[in-house]
Amino acid sequence: MATLTIHCNFSTNNFDQHRKVFDFFLANRRFNRVNIFQRRCGGGEGGRRTCLRSHHLLSTSKTNSRIYCTSNASSTEEKQVRKCSPILESGLLSSNNILDNGECKAVPDMWKYAAEKYGDQIALVDPYHVPPSKLTYKQLKQEILEFCEGLRVVGLKTDEKIALFADNSCRWLVADQGIMATGAIDVVRGTRSSVEELLQIYTHSDSVALVVDNPELLNRISETFISRAAIRFIILLWGEKSSLNSGVLEGVSVFNYKEIIDIGQDSHRLNSHSEGRHHTYEAINSDDVATLMYTSGTTGNPKGVMLTHRNLLHQMNTLGDIVPAESGDRFLSMLPSWHAYERAAEYFTFPCGIQQIYTNIKNFKEDLRHYQPHYIISVPLIYETLYSGIQKQISTSSTARRFIALTLLKISFVYMEMKRICEGKFLTSNTKPDSILISMMDCLWARIIATLLWPLHVLGQKLVYQKIQSAIGISKAGISGGGSLPLHVDKFFEAIGLKLQNGYGLTETSPVVAARRTSCNVLGTTGHPLKHTDFKIVDSESAEDLPAGSKGIIKVRGPQVMKGYYKNPSATKEAVDEFGWMNTGDIGWIAPTHSRGRSRNCGGMIVLEGRAKDTIVLSTGENVEPSVLEEAAMRSKLIQQIVVIGQDQRRLGAVIVPNKEELVAVAKKLSLLNDDVAELSQEKITSLLDKEVRNWTSECSFQIGPILVVEEPFTIDGGLMTPTMKIRRDRVLARYSDQIASLFK
Repeated sequence: MATLTIHCNFSTNNFDQHRKVFDFFLANRRFNRVNIFQRRCGGGEGGRRTCLRSHHLLSTSKTNSRIYCTSNASSTEEKQVRKCSPILESGLLSSNNILDNGECKAVPDMWKYAAEKYGDQIALVDPYHVPPSKLTYKQLKQEILEFCEGLRVVGLKTDEKIALFADNSCRWLVADQGIMATGAIDVVRGTRSSVEELLQIYTHSDSVALVVDNPELLNRISETFISRAAIRFIILLWGEKSSLNSGVLEGVSVFNYKEIIDIGQDSHRLNSHSEGRHHTYEAINSDDVATLMYTSGTTGNPKGVMLTHRNLLHQMNTLGDIVPAESGDRFLSMLPSWHAYERAAEYFTFPCGIQQIYTNIKNFKEDLRHYQPHYIISVPLIYETLYSGIQKQISTSSTARRFIALTLLKISFVYMEMKRICEGKFLTSNTKPDSILISMMDCLWARIIATLLWPLHVLGQKLVYQKIQSAIGISKAGISGGGSLPLHVDKFFEAIGLKLQNGYGLTETSPVVAARRTSCNVLGTTGHPLKHTDFKIVDSESAEDLPAGSKGIIKVRGPQVMKGYYKNPSATKEAVDEFGWMNTGDIGWIAPTHSRGRSRNCGGMIVLEGRAKDTIVLSTGENVEPSVLEEAAMRSKLIQQIVVIGQDQRRLGAVIVPNKEELVAVAKKLSLLNDDVAELSQEKITSLLDKEVRNWTSECSFQIGPILVVEEPFTIDGGLMTPTMKIRRDRVLARYSDQIASLFK
């Protein structure tokens, strides 16, 4: 079979003549697949020129024809410089540029090692997209390389920004890694953000192109984006282009996922037959920016966090100390892939040879039972939801079963507490340890109680807890991060034998800075700092360093701290000082180190108390951390959501979204209504909720006074929650400002 290769050099002066020849060639051939890309190129001072460029393999029945078209500038000017992932695409680099000492220099480098080590082992299972996908490590690496090359062909350049607005899926991962491998920077966000927020992120980041999840999202944002933003091209990860609003998108190049993969494949084929390269390649530097991640923005506009390859590589190299994942372990992924926490988890687990299964809120519980994952990595809300579901099952069971389950749980709570005292894992902020005698007596008493309760705890495991564990399906551990893990949820899962490991971090720190190890999983803490990470606590007013056990502002320093906020040097300077210490804005303390006593193994652990910005200052001058009260109140099954309020007031209040189903059930039990729900007046609802709040917060330092009951839940779509499922306090206050003002009159 003959092969025909045509190289066309188009100059500004005779472009029309060459185009006619090119068009004639195309018109007189029967091609199975033709893709011609038109793009504008900068001309001389006198004007501009248009280049037709194709890396696609154009096939006839008898001849393989490759058409590669460039401007004549390539013959006289230096070759275009591109960047590549130095280990993943080492073949593109000259021998003196390859420094392979076994360590990844850029995030995508991991795929070469993973593919070599795990080959045909399944890496990804994505059952809910069309088509359902299952990729081996070899296939995943190949798709990343082809997507990367496809991006280069359609015009994405090194160091340019490209927006990736999509939710978690196997194609999200391929797109993310393909973009990084080109040396470009992806700007990530989910599909549930508002059009204005997505546009703000796109324009502020100076993005040049767009990768979107599906036709529904593109149709929703296209009119606004086309009229107000410059878009070089658009890539559709899922769905068909036939579903798009073609009128709005006229004049913009739109490719689907398969087309980009095909373009990449054919470009690789073309380059493998080419006598010389048309580009030179440099290795991505570890200090290059890999991604722009915009903060959730619970207050004010989100800021673009610049994370480098070095930031993310630190997470890949250290998180294995927290989660000892092994080849073949199954991870169930529900948290959005663009979330810093989920993203870091994926980056460090894939080199371990794990299998990741993508799920969603609708199918989460069923997938837990079906796939029986070894680990899930998620936010506290997921564990709270599992806890609430278990509690509901127990409360609706027969009287005898309920009594047995609740009694055994109470016994297990006491047993686990005594066990923690014996092991020196009982958290305390006391700076001075107890005397040797008191410590010995304390430990002896705890050991006696634990010994007496142990048989009943084992009975609980056999009668109750094993069934709960089987229903949940998590066999090794649940990893919690991205928010405060309520202590009652932590204690419950400890009692039933399901390990929860809590961690702490921020988008600005890539994100993890501390986490509980399996060997020292102390409740109430976020564990020890990661390797090469330093913590200190400073006074919020004087900024002086505070000793262990003292509460203040948490500052952190380490390789995972961001490069800065994009185009915002003043905010960067405010967040990170000249010595590299980042002000987290969180309030907390470091557990004191003791050589004896119930907290002897807790020294150096980080304990969170809340956000400094969330602190409510009453007119009395007292400071209140609302998260403590909210966590306590959320233990009530009648409360779905709560925001504590009271800034500059004499007392606290709360905005509450009730759990209507549970509220009606309790009202019927108390004979406050019969069958007509309308009989339950707002006054009765408020009264019931007021009693619940007072009951569950009775042990807190502050009490909640008047409450405002609202029917509409705080949601992402409603603008009252961030895409990472945190309540936007400022927006709740703004939405109900008039009612809140009346509440305190």
